[in-house]
Amino acid sequence: MATQKKPAKPSKKPGAPTSPRGAGDERHDMAGGSHPPLTTNQGIPVADNQNSLRAAAGGPTLLEDFILREKITHFDHERIPERIVHARGTAAHGYFELKKSLGKYTTAKVLTEVGVRTPVFTRFSTVAGGAGSVDTPRDVRGFAVKFYTSEGNWDLVGNNIPVFFIQDAMKFPDVVHSVKMEPDRAFPQAASAHDTFWDFVSLTPETMHMIMWAMSDRTLPRSLRTIEGFGVHSFRLLDGAGRSTFVKFHWRPVLGIQSTVWDEALKLQAADNDFHRRDLFEAIEAGAFPAWDLGVQVFTEEQAAEFPFDHLDPTKLIPEETIPLTIIGRMVLDRWPDNFFAETEQVAYCPANIVPGIDFSDDPLLQGRLFSYLDTQLSRLGGPNFHQIPINAPKCPFANLQRDGHMQMAVPKGRVNYEPSSLQADSPRETPRGFRSHATPVDAGGKQRIRPESFADHYSQARLFFRSQSKHEQAHIASALVFELSKVQTPHVRDAIVGHLRHVDMALAERVANGLGMAQLPEAPPASVAPKDMPPSPALRIIDRMRDTLEGRVVGLLVDEDSDAAVIKALRKAIEREGATAKIVAPRVGGATLDDGTLLPADGQLAGTPSVVFDAIALLLADDAGKRLAKEAAAVDFVRDAFGHLKAIAADTGAQAVLKAAGIGRDAGVIDADLTEAFLTAARTRQWDREKKIRTLA
Repeated sequence: MATQKKPAKPSKKPGAPTSPRGAGDERHDMAGGSHPPLTTNQGIPVADNQNSLRAAAGGPTLLEDFILREKITHFDHERIPERIVHARGTAAHGYFELKKSLGKYTTAKVLTEVGVRTPVFTRFSTVAGGAGSVDTPRDVRGFAVKFYTSEGNWDLVGNNIPVFFIQDAMKFPDVVHSVKMEPDRAFPQAASAHDTFWDFVSLTPETMHMIMWAMSDRTLPRSLRTIEGFGVHSFRLLDGAGRSTFVKFHWRPVLGIQSTVWDEALKLQAADNDFHRRDLFEAIEAGAFPAWDLGVQVFTEEQAAEFPFDHLDPTKLIPEETIPLTIIGRMVLDRWPDNFFAETEQVAYCPANIVPGIDFSDDPLLQGRLFSYLDTQLSRLGGPNFHQIPINAPKCPFANLQRDGHMQMAVPKGRVNYEPSSLQADSPRETPRGFRSHATPVDAGGKQRIRPESFADHYSQARLFFRSQSKHEQAHIASALVFELSKVQTPHVRDAIVGHLRHVDMALAERVANGLGMAQLPEAPPASVAPKDMPPSPALRIIDRMRDTLEGRVVGLLVDEDSDAAVIKALRKAIEREGATAKIVAPRVGGATLDDGTLLPADGQLAGTPSVVFDAIALLLADDAGKRLAKEAAAVDFVRDAFGHLKAIAADTGAQAVLKAAGIGRDAGVIDADLTEAFLTAARTRQWDREKKIRTLA
């Protein structure tokens, strides 16, 4: 019977963490003064605020940890009824169809019955902002899928990034508090570029891998339809004999991964606060249903023992070059909710919702999440019967002996509300087909607040991620760090972060220090474990893996009076043939009268429809219109922003005046002839070689 990886015995005395935060501990006192003892709400002094109580260094978290429960319970109930995190969300109905059975590893029907379509409800979200924040900040995106299986609901609740900031659920309130609005001033909203977040990061080296992801283009998605999803944690698959195999879950967008550039993301906030929500809605309405392939990394206990990291550490990933991804099915989202509040806002996801044949690992962050989500739903949705809300209710038969409670909507019948009983022949009973947990041996280390030594390497995978990126993506990460740290007002925090970056990549640290204008490179803090050089993982890139396609994208066509009707018709037809959408933009929303006398209605007015909402643009203008729009700031910005955001631009003879007014020269992505095929070829990707000519990056 498979067991979980047994970590090395801690070298320190029981109760002392084996993965110290490193240089930065002394910065707790940088503000000066005397610090009162940290206590629980009952006044009980807390000796360890970094680690939850576990049955052994690598064992499960214990329910008796009243400090963890109090801390997370209070955090879960801090705001009502809005979600504490992931408040800004968008969701859709759809289905999952299994293509390849995992019957060798699990009894879960949803993972073994090929061809069966399982209904799903999938919610995407930002993490830091409130429900009224914008769609497009630099932020992690939540990716939560509720499978309504024949054996009950399975919630695969993850993010578009495969790792997390922290290793232990004890620290979840702290990392979220730090990234949220600062409590004394209530800003910034939905942004990590401020002192409290980076102060926490500077004192918590385990965050460094996630920081590389957060500063990358992954947190600036072009569309919710083009993000990956990850279950983050290792889970178990159990076969009929109870044998265990570990698994990690991945969602791969069929359209491929796409992101924006930073300036584009900022301008999208001004152009359309609901850009991602609107994009998903319009795609579904048009019948261009978003789809993701579900992939798994399946590995044994013996394979895990050979990894140069601990897969139970949620700040680590398993490179696909080590354990390849196997695609087993596809999710398609094909129906928008009938009522946003009743469904998208009231849906309740919980990682503890799993079906027979799937089980948990002893990942300490996962262990805390199993408690936290349910506790949050009780507060946010008003009581223990939130599962009766239609969007949360299973679609298979369900019955139990739980009764009464706030907002009870069912009308249970009969006199028996307990078990065992002999008074009612149809009362529910336990079943041999029911859920069973894996019999995981527990290391006899004694319960203690501790982390395994295998969690102590905080820099190797951060280095792996950065060095696996393309040169463009590395420049974006360095520039993002410069931007974020430029917003930090406390010098020693900036110094500490750059010191940590020395462990990730010396060239990166130097680029960031130079971008911040530092006179000298700060010292690196002591590392608990010396960083290792791991083989690059090309699977971690975006740019090199983007699909050269127009499928699912949107092209803006700027027209005005006397524009060439034949050219417009041909270009629209070619765009639609590529699986993209063409939208007409004109100075007036009523549209424009073309050279053949027909009135072409506009999808958007020029002043209110900037080029940031499109993936490529074409200017199709008569000579007089071109000269007129060359004096119009909105038209000049329409072109200038598209060029600056590395998009393809087609411009006919009449539009040359606008390009000249915008200072746009010709390059491989600016097309003035062959406005169909040559333009479409350029529009299938971004013009990355243009970036170094127009923008200073770190």
